[in-house]
Amino acid sequence: MTTATFAPAPGDDTRIGLTGTLRHIGALTRRNLMRIKADPESMFDAVLMPIIFTVLFVYVFGGAMFGGNQDAYKQYMIPGLLGQTGMTLALAVGTGLNSDFQTGVMDRFRTLPIGRASVLLSKIVAEGLRALVSSTILLTFAFILGFELKTGVLELLAAVGLSMVFGMSIVWISMLLGMALKSAQAVQGVSMLVLMPLQFGSSIFAPTSTMPGWLRSFTEVNPLSALADASRALLNGEGAVAHPVMVVLVWSAAATAIFAPLAVARFRKRV
Repeated sequence: MTTATFAPAPGDDTRIGLTGTLRHIGALTRRNLMRIKADPESMFDAVLMPIIFTVLFVYVFGGAMFGGNQDAYKQYMIPGLLGQTGMTLALAVGTGLNSDFQTGVMDRFRTLPIGRASVLLSKIVAEGLRALVSSTILLTFAFILGFELKTGVLELLAAVGLSMVFGMSIVWISMLLGMALKSAQAVQGVSMLVLMPLQFGSSIFAPTSTMPGWLRSFTEVNPLSALADASRALLNGEGAVAHPVMVVLVWSAAATAIFAPLAVARFRKRV
């Protein structure tokens, strides 16, 4: 009698083990990056958005801010823009995940002996790399425009890392939306409804002191305000660092703790 050898059951993370799951994450991350290589237009948001936002806000609004001192506005706005870059890109992950379900990619994954968690985790790794590219472009362009780093390289790396930590926590929310809504258009629309109030109801683009009381109350609990304040403190060397950094880390941990299990549970139901 011939003894048959069976592959691990598709999606059985416990039988695959940690080493196998890490290998699958690497393979799927490479797949995600190869898709970007085959479709470079998908990187337009990561490449062009930092440049467009910087030009628009510095040269359109900069003359009306800080008494018309555009250099002072650069020092204020660009650290805040760095903080929200990771979140902006993260919200696009849900659209791509929804498209994967609609086009049958997930049906293919369902038949393969891979850990289900590796599918989601590989998207987080790939998105982290996209956010790193976007942050690098933003800072390079900012230095060309005359932005001054008033601290050091370690503080700069800390600001980028903090932005990425927050952005990766938002990826879980985006992926949950991508699996809960029926179409990629719906995911994109809901993501914008989430993004716009958080972006403009914060201290990223303007000081909150001139805002009405009800809006200022919102900005005080908005994690993007804390992220912008932390980035300014790290890059400009002004203001408290510990408190806004701690607020961002707490928000990131809470978002991950709440939405990661929900996203994984939803993914298991769909595959």
